[in-house]
Amino acid sequence: MSRSLATTTTVQGNRPSRCLLPAGLDPARLPAHVAVIMDGNGRWANQRKLPRVMGHREGVEALKRTLQLCSDWGIGALTAYAFSTENWSRPGEEVSFLMALFERVLARELQALEQEQVRIRFLGDLEQLPEGLQQLIADATARTAANTGIHFNVCTNYGGRRELVRAAQLLAQQVARGELDPADIDEAAFAANLHTSGECDPDLLIRTSGEQRISNFLLWQLAYAELHITDVLWPDFDEVALTAALLDYQNRQRRFGGVESGLT
Repeated sequence: MSRSLATTTTVQGNRPSRCLLPAGLDPARLPAHVAVIMDGNGRWANQRKLPRVMGHREGVEALKRTLQLCSDWGIGALTAYAFSTENWSRPGEEVSFLMALFERVLARELQALEQEQVRIRFLGDLEQLPEGLQQLIADATARTAANTGIHFNVCTNYGGRRELVRAAQLLAQQVARGELDPADIDEAAFAANLHTSGECDPDLLIRTSGEQRISNFLLWQLAYAELHITDVLWPDFDEVALTAALLDYQNRQRRFGGVESGLT
């Protein structure tokens, strides 16, 4: 990445961390997995009378900042909604720019991701992506698969409904081959056939730009996530904004359908 993640390692609570947390954050109550819907790139550019593509470039910088902060603060996984199945309907020039941007950024940042032990995975229907990008994704996934640092999941050509249909199809195929009894299909079996298989579900979803919807993102995985909506446009998302989201998360009572002790 443009600046190294390397810092002096410290230990906070039970979590290893490479820099001090901002004041007020409890290191023992950080989310293990943060998901982000990175909204507002176009509006950020429009406000500055710039081409929309400039917003996407600045959005990449915001994602790099967020990944670095999550890694430094001991958050185990970050999942970013980079390109949805619906985004193909955008103007062709913008889609082409985004595909080229993905390629340039991945090629440029891969060595730093390796050095900093980031494990990167791309989640979605990758076969529809340009061949060059597919090759870069396969290389990056293989080269970082054994890394022991933060899990960085990039949802690319991803749609939550499509993911659920795909999981149902995979289970049906196992049943048809006689490998699975339908009675044995449970939540664990279903989750094992999702793109996120092997990853814990997000504890916190952050959506920028003030939009209050989940936009077909991680429909299964977000069942019990805490939602943080901020008016900050994604290119402006920084340490202050991330800290506010984490403080909001730590002020929640996570009951998972139950009730808080002492309440009825």
